[in-house]
Amino acid sequence: MYEVDFLIANGSKISPIEVKSSGYKTHKSLDEFLDKYSAKSKDPLVVFTKDYHKEGAITFLPVYMLPFYLER
Repeated sequence: MYEVDFLIANGSKISPIEVKSSGYKTHKSLDEFLDKYSAKSKDPLVVFTKDYHKEGAITFLPVYMLPFYLER
């Protein structure tokens, strides 16, 4: 069983958010969610303690940047 930490409505789409304290390179829950709900998903996000970067469609966001990201 997997879990995604947060889901945020983004228009008619859903933005899944997974929060990681360590082991950010594995995000099986987010991957499974995106596989199952790809047509309804937009802007998947991993919030973690390292530097900002993107891997494919997934944005990796340092926790201190989260308030600014959600305001956009």
